[in-house]
Amino acid sequence: MSEAPDSHMSTIGPRLRELRLAQGLTLAQVAESAGVTKGFVSLAERGKTSVSVPTLIRICEALGTGIAALFDYPDQDVVKGGRGAKLEMGGHGIEEFLLTPAEERHVQVMRTILRPGGGSGGAYSLEAETVFAYLVRGTLRLSVDGEPRFLEAGDSTTFSARAAHAWDNPGEDEAEVLWSIAPALPLTRTKLRPQPGS
Repeated sequence: MSEAPDSHMSTIGPRLRELRLAQGLTLAQVAESAGVTKGFVSLAERGKTSVSVPTLIRICEALGTGIAALFDYPDQDVVKGGRGAKLEMGGHGIEEFLLTPAEERHVQVMRTILRPGGGSGGAYSLEAETVFAYLVRGTLRLSVDGEPRFLEAGDSTTFSARAAHAWDNPGEDEAEVLWSIAPALPLTRTKLRPQPGS
């Protein structure tokens, strides 16, 4: 079994920096709005730290954009071997791939590999209607609005994307999950904030 590395924001960290600079925002302004430290935002922008899913979503909100605007998307008609486009959506001990193209707006499918103890790093909600999760292998512990759900290989579950949900792999082996989100997360564009003096 391959070992999934921690998500270190290597691709989207610099994108967050570009968005921040385009709006004339300081590290301190983004940090205050997202509820983290200035040093943490700096490390995230340089790809030097892992970021939980809820924290990454808060940073995106502070920048006036949706998390899906940071994604790379597959550009082929057939996605081979479930590899898709490498996805960095926060969390730790995970490796993720986006399997649906940018033009597909009805549904978004992601493949997540979690090493033991890997997970979202906290609860979050999404700008969509429904999440469907199918556990390919391993074990998955979900919390949906504080209610626990435990999945084993072959199990699936469905819940509101707007419900606060968190997930992790409590087992001793790698886990693999297919997530379907409907509709696809919005590709919101950053609304540039007024520059001083404009």
